[in-house]
Amino acid sequence: MGLVAEYDVDCAALPLTDVAAAAQSASIRLDLQFNHGERPMFVATVTDGDPPTVEAALSETRDVDGWTLVGEAGEVRRYKATPALSLDEQLGDHLDDLSGLEALAGADAIIERIEVRADGWTQTGWFADRATFHEFRTFWQRNAGFRLHRLTRDGEPEPPGDGLTDRQREALRTAYEMGHFEVPRQASLEAVAAELEVSASALSERLRRAQTHLVEETVATTWPPLPE
Repeated sequence: MGLVAEYDVDCAALPLTDVAAAAQSASIRLDLQFNHGERPMFVATVTDGDPPTVEAALSETRDVDGWTLVGEAGEVRRYKATPALSLDEQLGDHLDDLSGLEALAGADAIIERIEVRADGWTQTGWFADRATFHEFRTFWQRNAGFRLHRLTRDGEPEPPGDGLTDRQREALRTAYEMGHFEVPRQASLEAVAAELEVSASALSERLRRAQTHLVEETVATTWPPLPE
């Protein structure tokens, strides 16, 4: 059986970290399209945040040569960006073992999710065995910073709520602590939104996505199929 791990890589030189720093109210998920030669295309899925701030940061970062808004739905926008730097140019001055990072690309692992933070990335990956995961962990421990959040075997269920973004967790916790979910309700949507300094519509969307995810990951998995 393989392993599933979620962990932080603390390296502010990783792509788009300065975009996350400039647009702190946004959640940024990054996908890399490796079929574009030595410089894989960036596909950034941005949830919440101020679009002009995000787009100004994409235009100003040294990591990106050009970007396009591909589409948007509610508070979610998807951008495609052309990288401006090679791997050596991006990380060569910050990692002692760049060849070791290149070697990880051939390891028996799949990085399926990258959340961009101001000081690094949060990654979720699948690893063929413990030795493969150890290779990733020791590389980042040696070259930057590494914090493990979760490590399970690939057949084990994830803990409830896993996969929520930081903004969704913050919204749920603030709404709960202010009494938004109590009966009778102790805090309105507008009051919670004011506490978080976001619009009521943005908060409503954030809570709805978080609650849908929790239902899908917990009780929905135990429901019998609907009769045909």
